[in-house]
Amino acid sequence: MQKETLLENIDKIHTTEMGVGRIQKNLQISAEPVSYCISKLKQDNSVVTKEGKNYYVEVDDCIITINSSSFTIITAHKS
Repeated sequence: MQKETLLENIDKIHTTEMGVGRIQKNLQISAEPVSYCISKLKQDNSVVTKEGKNYYVEVDDCIITINSSSFTIITAHKS
């Protein structure tokens, strides 16, 4: 259910300027972080849960935190 909601609103998923650097640093990637996180979300093995005001996307070795009302990627880190 939560994963479907995120996929239906995929065009709204974004991050802040500060979020870009934070996500790249935490995940140790040089790729554009929003596209990277969306690709992770789209994977068949991704699991999405909602706790309070945030969605948590768990996939491979990372957890991505997305605000449920603004669809802003707040942070991501290795699990």
